[in-house]
Amino acid sequence: MSQKNLLVELFVEELPPKALKKLGESFSGTLFDSLKANGLTAENSVTTSYASPRRLAVHVTAVATQAADKQISQKLMPVSVGLDANGNATPALIKRLNGMGLDESAVAQLTKQMDGKNEALFLDVTQTGATLNEGLQKALEEAIQKLPIPKVMSYQLADGWSSVNFVRPAHSLLALHGSDVVAISTLGLNAGNTTQGHRFEAANPTVTIKDADSYAEQLKTEGAVIASFAERRAEIERQLSAAAAKQNLKPIEDDALLDEVTALVERPNVLLGQFEEVYLEVPQECLILTMKANQKYFPLLDSNGKLTNKFLIVSNINPSDASAVIGGNERVVRPRLADAKFFFDQDRKKTLESRITSLEKVVYHNKLGSQGQRTERVSAISIAIGNKIGGADLAAKAGLAAQLAKTDLITDMVGEFPELQGIMGRYYAQHEGLNNDVAFAIEDHYKPRFAGDDLPRNAVGITVALADKLETLVGLFSIGEKPTGDKDPFALRRQALGIIRMLIENKLPLPFEQLIQDVLSAFDNQPADSAATVQAIKEFCFDRLSVNLRENGATPQEVDAVLSLEPALLSEIPQRLTAVRTFAELVEAPALAAANKRVSNILKKVESEVKAEVKTNLLQEPAEIALNTALGNVKPQADKLFESSDYTASLKALAVLKAPVDDFFDNVMVNAEDPALKANRLGLLATLHQAMNRVADLSKLAG
Repeated sequence: MSQKNLLVELFVEELPPKALKKLGESFSGTLFDSLKANGLTAENSVTTSYASPRRLAVHVTAVATQAADKQISQKLMPVSVGLDANGNATPALIKRLNGMGLDESAVAQLTKQMDGKNEALFLDVTQTGATLNEGLQKALEEAIQKLPIPKVMSYQLADGWSSVNFVRPAHSLLALHGSDVVAISTLGLNAGNTTQGHRFEAANPTVTIKDADSYAEQLKTEGAVIASFAERRAEIERQLSAAAAKQNLKPIEDDALLDEVTALVERPNVLLGQFEEVYLEVPQECLILTMKANQKYFPLLDSNGKLTNKFLIVSNINPSDASAVIGGNERVVRPRLADAKFFFDQDRKKTLESRITSLEKVVYHNKLGSQGQRTERVSAISIAIGNKIGGADLAAKAGLAAQLAKTDLITDMVGEFPELQGIMGRYYAQHEGLNNDVAFAIEDHYKPRFAGDDLPRNAVGITVALADKLETLVGLFSIGEKPTGDKDPFALRRQALGIIRMLIENKLPLPFEQLIQDVLSAFDNQPADSAATVQAIKEFCFDRLSVNLRENGATPQEVDAVLSLEPALLSEIPQRLTAVRTFAELVEAPALAAANKRVSNILKKVESEVKAEVKTNLLQEPAEIALNTALGNVKPQADKLFESSDYTASLKALAVLKAPVDDFFDNVMVNAEDPALKANRLGLLATLHQAMNRVADLSKLAG
């Protein structure tokens, strides 16, 4: 079968820019996979995806005109139905063969194979390979069907009667195998060899594609279109950098904005615009946000990261005189900046403190009260935490920051740009002359907002952020609003990870379970079973922590070993995990872990409580005497190291127990007939178990 390169393009009206990249990848990927499944591609076939505002296309190398024939084994019917008692063909089997164009002589070619629990008759047949027309038609339909379309629209075809559903009206279909048109159709369109170039810049409105390999180049030279999304994106990046460098400035880095702009233009042309410097009095976050979100501009920053009054425009046209384009964009952005300045000036006429009472009118949750009530709880929790980790000064600052933290929610600026919550609170606090620790805490109490985000920059921010997230988590759990499956409408998994990170990375000496209990007591309406709520929250957080530790490289066994003890201080967990990892590398580790598991199983089977105490006068066997002596020598040392938080050294010290432990299990009968001997040996094992499992449950390391 001959092989040629294939090009398929669907030309449409402007596609949704935020979805274009995914649409292009999906279209090319699904079409190729379908061709491959039908045997039309080669092992070395390569796919190239194209996606511009008005087209989805794919280029595939080494595509056959027809797939190779293949042998398949076709099931006909159960043996009991197809053959009689004498092994002769039944009328049912003959009828089936006749329907396939075969006569009774074909019975001799049938084979018997097990089909589940029953034996069936199979016929080996040659399946004719799919033609390119058949395979490509199927592939195109699958590619269109599986597109991740944000919203489908219905539109009428040119015949005036028929309607189709697609993301945008489609105007032409191009399908070339080499230079040959492949006769396929979709969305009321028949494939041809023509497409459309740039709306304004193309040399000719219609571009006739010579063959599959000339598509991209012809579109570029004749149609003024860079069809490749990746190539167009790279060109925009190059032009942005070059234009910024001429001004000794740098554009903001925003991959999402870059992708969106790439999806808005077919041939980019970067231009420089500017606005009046008076607008720089407004916090730069406001200006940057409005320029990015509303106008798709790239603001320019100086070497210190400070916003300048210049910005870059990615235009879709390249006129000889760009002044009109630049001037038009400057006129458009000016009212946006003026609005931001107006909001900023108006907001500063009222203090944050004066806005606190207005929070009572803002509903937080119908079962948890208003945002004002929530603020009071967060403030009380902040003061309590502040007293524990930093004393009265920290508590006072944290309490004030918590009182003011949500007040910017009712400012004009945040009402217009919700993304600026916290940021504007910090600016307004600084404008009022409040302490910087308090001001930065107002901004930082939302942190960490996402995985990998920075933690609050000071102790006040840490205190308020911790209180805010704890109040959210505990409050919602107390009313039964906990995540289920993949549903987490209140982002409680993110809140839990934020709490965990702050406790661990800041080494806060706050016992976790007690912390949850204290937060729960801040709520007026206590759940019917407070203990169960605390336990549920604790388990939820430990589950999040377990996942996080495994994602960061720890093995499930190591994580389980540490977390199964439920350390009171989460800040100790990294040290304990390091100690377990170090211990696991010792040659003695496997034997000690296995012995520990054996000890755990023995103690679990004892119905009554086993005290970790040994009566030396009841030690008879040399092996148990030796183990007790070894424990007596090493346990004080290991305990001392544990108390000083040197967990690694504490576990290493226990390595000397391998030999006496092995000897004990080889030569001592724990379940002695004498109850006193049995109890004493169980006490010895309990002492061993206690000594070995202070840092982590080492039995979890056993296979």
